[in-house]
Amino acid sequence: MKSEDQARFLFGISLSDRPVWQQFIICSSGFFFGYLVNGICEEYVYNRLQFSYGWYFTFVQGFVYLGLIYLQGFTTKKMVNPWKTYVKLSAVLMGSHGLTKGSLAWLNYPAQIMFKSTKVLPVMVMGAFVPGLRRKYPIHEYISATLLVIGLIIFTLADANTSPNFSILGVVMISGALIMDSFLGNLQEAIFTMNPDTTQTEVLFCSTVVGLPMLLPPMILTGELVRAWNSCAAHPYVYGVLVFEAIATFVGQVSVLSLIALFGAATTAMVTTARKAVTLLLSYIIFTKPMTEEHGTGLLLIALGIILKMVPENQVNKHAKSFKDVLMKVPEVDKDEENKALV
Repeated sequence: MKSEDQARFLFGISLSDRPVWQQFIICSSGFFFGYLVNGICEEYVYNRLQFSYGWYFTFVQGFVYLGLIYLQGFTTKKMVNPWKTYVKLSAVLMGSHGLTKGSLAWLNYPAQIMFKSTKVLPVMVMGAFVPGLRRKYPIHEYISATLLVIGLIIFTLADANTSPNFSILGVVMISGALIMDSFLGNLQEAIFTMNPDTTQTEVLFCSTVVGLPMLLPPMILTGELVRAWNSCAAHPYVYGVLVFEAIATFVGQVSVLSLIALFGAATTAMVTTARKAVTLLLSYIIFTKPMTEEHGTGLLLIALGIILKMVPENQVNKHAKSFKDVLMKVPEVDKDEENKALV
């Protein structure tokens, strides 16, 4: 956990005066709830309704965010960072959201999850290069992240065999979103690190306000704005689904920012990757898809990765040191035996 003096709250719940494990559970629960609902709504809108307007849906979601933040009483007078702080963050945030949602027009949801699940590794690597962080991670965290990623890829590849929906354009879009995600979490952590007085609400508010205008050019140039407006006007109930999804995602977003502020970008990326596995399981339960042995193998690797991540760093170092001591003693024994033989 990151040590900061700033008091942290999550929807009125004080986090700073609670044990670390309670902070983690509260933030993770809010995130899981928000993004599980988000995943179900996305699969319904994109796969069942065949609506593929990622930029427009992100645009609508942004206004719902601003409305919810306004109801919480946040104003620009409460900002502690200048607006320019959020330009880069807003660009990668909106780009990631738009490309991720838009890719579902060419990828099925599990295939998208397969690509997004690898996010934790570039996030960890990029953390070493972001100014204000220069973060390095112990080797067991890289192993844990790798197990998690491989397990999720095996799981989703098994699904691709039963319900394939791959496209080069979809792969390009989700790869672009992955690159932006590698910057996103680290930029957010850098803001919290360099100014501990920054609140989660400020980060979400400013990045949304700065980012919304950035969505207009791609919507206008691709013609998505007109197509999405006409399609949603013909099916107005879609807005109800989008608003419900945005409210749930808002809870998830604030919870994610709390995780980043308290535990860092890499740990948060691990949590988001684990959430994808739960989302896939719910996808199988709700939309009645077949399970195979490959799914079981993937779930086992995911569980091993999560367990390894939960092992305290000092315990890993202790066992590594003990193993090293054993190796160093072996040559000494052999040398003593050799001397006895010569005598």
